[in-house]
Amino acid sequence: MNKYSERLYNGVIKENPTLVLMLGMCPTLAVTTRAFNGLGMGLTTLVVLMLSNFMISVLRNIISDKIRIPAYIVVIASLVTILQMLLQAYIPALNDSLGIYIPLIVVNCIILGRAESYASKNPPLLSMMDGVGMGLGFTIALTIIGAFREILGNGTIFGLSQITIFNFSISFPKGYEPMSIFVLAPGAFFVLALLTAFQNKMQLPSATNKKGKDCTSGCANCNSQKGGK
Repeated sequence: MNKYSERLYNGVIKENPTLVLMLGMCPTLAVTTRAFNGLGMGLTTLVVLMLSNFMISVLRNIISDKIRIPAYIVVIASLVTILQMLLQAYIPALNDSLGIYIPLIVVNCIILGRAESYASKNPPLLSMMDGVGMGLGFTIALTIIGAFREILGNGTIFGLSQITIFNFSISFPKGYEPMSIFVLAPGAFFVLALLTAFQNKMQLPSATNKKGKDCTSGCANCNSQKGGK
């Protein structure tokens, strides 16, 4: 795996900002009442992450350490303002759905965190790929959460009650009664908790490692981590 694809893997799987690092919880829980909202919020954040990482990396040797955080915010705020104006002009429905959460991208801890921890220390193209990876991870997580909440709470997916895939029609069974709690605040916590638990389960080590030693107590207590004894 080269360093660019490793950045994508890191953002989507290894350090998914939503399911692993638990960052950006405010938009994650607030806007994911529908899959379309989750996808839209994820993609807008992805664009800002990608461009801000690139620009901050380009300017990393010019920006003084004493003013780096205000400088990062100025760069990010400029990009968010441009993006919001484009959404208002071309995708007003998405702009109205996301509302105040678009301007709040400026202080999203995912974007500021990657600017401080990665973009300010690495070359532009690698930093841009890091932004793409983190943005994709965020987009996938929000879209899945929004899809689950919409299916369970409204009985639709992307606003549709029937989907056709490769000539196969998928529709909700007659008499299906949506559970409205899932489009309310508690539903967001339920779905996030289930997806986080599933993600953590998939990352658990196997019962034994390559040397045949017991790993059920976790890697932190594994003797193989201590000089192979």
